[in-house]
Amino acid sequence: MLRELRRHDLVGSMGQVASAGDNAAMESFFALLQKNVLNRRRWATRHDLRIAIITWIERTYHRRRRQPRLGRLTPVEFEAIMTTQVALAA
Repeated sequence: MLRELRRHDLVGSMGQVASAGDNAAMESFFALLQKNVLNRRRWATRHDLRIAIITWIERTYHRRRRQPRLGRLTPVEFEAIMTTQVALAA
């Protein structure tokens, strides 16, 4: 497996087996997705489900999730601060 990773210029996972924090973020995300989108109703087509997932991620998840790169602010909070600062600078 290491040979295949090197061949494709990839780096293997740095976590250890059974490390509690390895998948916590993704498990949390998928639990929220399941609760808020997948279990809400039956989907007629894969396309409808795909649109619902994308809409939920863009309209709800990304707008409410605190982002480390934004100083632990939500994108909406960060945008409000930046808009105010730009207006004051002008």
